[in-house]
Amino acid sequence: MNVALQLFEKQLERLKLLELWRIEKVSLVSLKSDVGAGKGPGTEIVNDFSIQVATVNGSGSQSSNNVLMRSIFHMGIPVSGKNLFPSNISGLPTWFTVRASKDGWLGRKKEVDILVAMNAQTAQEDIETLEPGRVVLYEEKLNLGQLRDDLICYPVPFSKLAIEIVEDTRLRKLVANMIYVGALAELLSIPMDEVHSAIEHWFKEKRKAIDLNVKAADIGAEYFVQNFTKSDPYRLEPMDLTREKIIIDGNSASALGSVFAGASVLTWYPITPSSSLAESLIGYLEKYRVDPETGKNTFAVIQAEDELAAIGMCLGAGWAGCRAITATSGPGISLMAEFAGFGYFAEIPCVIFDVQRIGPSTGLPTRTSQSDILSLYFLSHGDTKHVVLIPADVTECFELAGEAFDLAEQLQQPVFVATDLDLGMNNWMSDPFKYPEKPLNRGKVLSADDLERIGSFARYDDVDGDGIPYRTLPGKEHPLASYFTRGSGHNERAAYTERPEDYENLMNRLRHKLETSRKLTPQPTIHWEEGAEVGIIAYGSSHVAVEESLEQLKTEYGIRANYLRIRALPLSEQLGGFLEKCSRIYIVEQNCDGQMADLVVVEHPRQGHKIEKVLHYNGLPIDARFITDRIVELEEK
Repeated sequence: MNVALQLFEKQLERLKLLELWRIEKVSLVSLKSDVGAGKGPGTEIVNDFSIQVATVNGSGSQSSNNVLMRSIFHMGIPVSGKNLFPSNISGLPTWFTVRASKDGWLGRKKEVDILVAMNAQTAQEDIETLEPGRVVLYEEKLNLGQLRDDLICYPVPFSKLAIEIVEDTRLRKLVANMIYVGALAELLSIPMDEVHSAIEHWFKEKRKAIDLNVKAADIGAEYFVQNFTKSDPYRLEPMDLTREKIIIDGNSASALGSVFAGASVLTWYPITPSSSLAESLIGYLEKYRVDPETGKNTFAVIQAEDELAAIGMCLGAGWAGCRAITATSGPGISLMAEFAGFGYFAEIPCVIFDVQRIGPSTGLPTRTSQSDILSLYFLSHGDTKHVVLIPADVTECFELAGEAFDLAEQLQQPVFVATDLDLGMNNWMSDPFKYPEKPLNRGKVLSADDLERIGSFARYDDVDGDGIPYRTLPGKEHPLASYFTRGSGHNERAAYTERPEDYENLMNRLRHKLETSRKLTPQPTIHWEEGAEVGIIAYGSSHVAVEESLEQLKTEYGIRANYLRIRALPLSEQLGGFLEKCSRIYIVEQNCDGQMADLVVVEHPRQGHKIEKVLHYNGLPIDARFITDRIVELEEK
């Protein structure tokens, strides 16, 4: 049977099922066979489902959700957590999704299998989005069981039980959250010892808080046992896949990587979702950048008045010889444009982390996207192109932080690291990071002895033919060391000039340096699938969803695909060969315009007819099923 016929039959089968559900309103009994991707009636679904907790921002649910996730993690089950929160301080709806995956998939799962409904504002809408046969654990007084008869419902009087535990009205909301953790533990067979251990880990040595929350979790578990007979298929059982793993968010990983890379100056202005990167870095600097003998800090942290000032200070520190960093998001990147061009033209190293969110303008500050790609690459007026590193996971957040600082000094220019809210602020399971072994690369810096030996120095002279000149650092005690740093026209000796040929020579050298950077930046990862005609290209946090989609395409539709993951701009020379070898190419992105696809077509116009865009831009992290369905739809055409 050929692929086209298989695709047609798959689609026909789906349409028949949808029509059956619509017309006949199939009962829960008949729908149970569909729960768990086609498993038969009564089949247990073990270690492969998602839990969504719907609460109110500011209600203290973060502690409970992290305890839940860590309890599953300690059972040896691969797990990930995603927090969907509003951009105000408190009062608006928030959702936290925990995914358990025996196969190790860490991306967002499109379907919600178990809903914990604690928010009256969104309860009806949350219920309506569930597929038949799913589970709802909810606050009893919401009376959600009457809304649908094709869901498995467990009503629990969380607020009433909280009153029995604590008198303080403010604490009751917090305690109610831990009660649902206990109820879920009993529902899903999570050992209470693991829940207790996770509570102790989260609350550290705060004994009163530990005891109170342990009591709340136990009461939730006890209530479930006494009042319900489990009638759903979802269950957790211990595995041994997380023994050597860690859980960390991308912002913390980026901050830690910056410390290992030798960062000693942080200049920043707070903005969601990058603030926690700066805050984590401050914590690490205060711990590891203090002189043990004098007790004095060997670092500097400056909170600037705005993002333009932050990058200006960052460039100043880089010019002085420090490894300097600033962190921001899309609106801050816009404000940094003029100084970014100055750093590029005057050739000053610094590192800028952009934790992307939705725009334009204020946009959706707490939703994720990959919509700054073109902004970063071309930031500033005139002929400007920057190096942009694009981590795909928390390990690369750590590792590419070190690469960014090395490249900034090697190339003598600002280097951007593009992450996003999903990668930066959410919890990810990872292997422990490897201790960096290679020495820091400070690039072409001349010492006083070097200057004495060569007898002359022209700051912007391309001595080696790679477009990268030599530099000196301020304070170098040699008469040849000094030069003017200017953002206006300059010649090889840094002297002001408006001569046309001098400007052409300067821009040609900068363009040549960009070509040199193609070989110095992290190269793409490429997976070749034997006999595959289809090629998929992606970058950043979309990677985890693409990997899962590749498996879905192969096992469900017989579609084999090659896969290239872009790790940096400018685009690698390897991309051209990948494009030539594939008959059809799908570029997966989390933005509305397909910015990377446009960039690929600009650089490889002859391959443009092969390329289709797979675009996800609703602010939620991209999921594998979206990619699979879209590629199947395009393949059918």
